[in-house]
Amino acid sequence: MRYMNRLVPIVLAMLACWNSANADDGKLRIICFGAHPDDAEYKSGGSAALWAQLGHHVKLVSVTNGDIGHWQMSGGALAKRRTAESAEVAKRLGVESEVLDIHDGELLPTLENRRIITRLIREWKADVVISHRPWDYHPDHRYVGVLVQDAAYMVAVPFFCPDVAPLEKNPVFLYSSDRFLKPYPFKADIAVDVGPVFEKKVDALMALESQTFEGGALGSAESMAAAPPESKPELRRQWLHERWVNRQSSEAKNNLAALQRWYGESDAAKIKYAEAFEICEYGHQPSDDEVRRLFPFLPAAKK
Repeated sequence: MRYMNRLVPIVLAMLACWNSANADDGKLRIICFGAHPDDAEYKSGGSAALWAQLGHHVKLVSVTNGDIGHWQMSGGALAKRRTAESAEVAKRLGVESEVLDIHDGELLPTLENRRIITRLIREWKADVVISHRPWDYHPDHRYVGVLVQDAAYMVAVPFFCPDVAPLEKNPVFLYSSDRFLKPYPFKADIAVDVGPVFEKKVDALMALESQTFEGGALGSAESMAAAPPESKPELRRQWLHERWVNRQSSEAKNNLAALQRWYGESDAAKIKYAEAFEICEYGHQPSDDEVRRLFPFLPAAKK
């Protein structure tokens, strides 16, 4: 009986936390899917930080555990390491993270995985869902895109995964940017100025040591030696900063038309760093006003 008396307050506290996390507080709910514990962080980390700064709820999901994503280590030890890295990135960005226990390089667009993705979107009560496009150099990336596309209709179907309530309104589904040209190139419908959180994103990505400084799956002892050592964190940050200046400035340059659409020509010309998204033709198709509501850090429409 004494044990039960001690347990009740703990259970009540856990329920209170769950209710708080799942309450309809009027804030937006965004879920970003990446294939590995770095993809969502790389592609959506700046936008995630902007949403989080305004009090909105963001979750970064890695659909595989990344357990072969290193040239020198693999298996459970690597999966644990990369899960911890992803969690630290999320903490620094002010968002949540989850890494699914599916082997890296072995993701398939199965019915069971479709159910997993559908449940995650429903449980998060997502307003916005972001993923890879379903064509990419990596099969895990491709199949994340396929699985999210397949969930885009099923999230609202009551008797698919009936253990989780269907969404009353279909979310807006977005693709993150890529460089692939066939069957058609990425075309940004929305581009976001991530300059205000660029330094925060770089600081967050510092935690992805297995990928940023050790080279990931295609690294080597030589490439790892080319990065500054762990004992020199300031040089490490400068090294990583330079790479992300190049990457995010390329995003701004390549998606200038979308920046001009949402920020105007004069302001778009001043934007140094960007992230870009394409609206999937599945799911809810937002008006310009809805895009501004879902991306509240975009400027108001000029009259």
